[in-house]
Amino acid sequence: MQLHLRTQVQQDYLSVFHAFDEQLFRKLSPPYPKLKLLRFDGSSPGDVVEVELQTGVKSFRWTSLITESKVTDTEAYFIDEGQELPPPLRQWHHKHLITKKGSGAIIHDIITYSTDFHPLDVLLYPLMLAQFSMRKPIYGREFGKV
Repeated sequence: MQLHLRTQVQQDYLSVFHAFDEQLFRKLSPPYPKLKLLRFDGSSPGDVVEVELQTGVKSFRWTSLITESKVTDTEAYFIDEGQELPPPLRQWHHKHLITKKGSGAIIHDIITYSTDFHPLDVLLYPLMLAQFSMRKPIYGREFGKV
């Protein structure tokens, strides 16, 4: 299943791309489940991000590996792929793409996920949409609303 969210911001695409650090990661964390950051290497290939999802009942580990990163004259991106995922997720691929838009930029969150059971993927879609839509106002505060 794929989700593609776009947020237009005022800052240039390279400034936005280089701001994807631990501080921004913490700001983008959803209110639920609570995330405990265990490791944050960065956003370059080979870097690892590891969190513990704390639901209040049980904790789950989520480990992602940064597998790719590229900067061109018009866009910049990095990709994180799930290595250890909480149930029911089986696959996770998140492309953080920032494209040039005039003097500003568009932040794209392109998420592909799977539980290996399509009806469950469809049921999870509204939750994924809600979780990642919460990033839009944070991006606006951090990089300037358009």
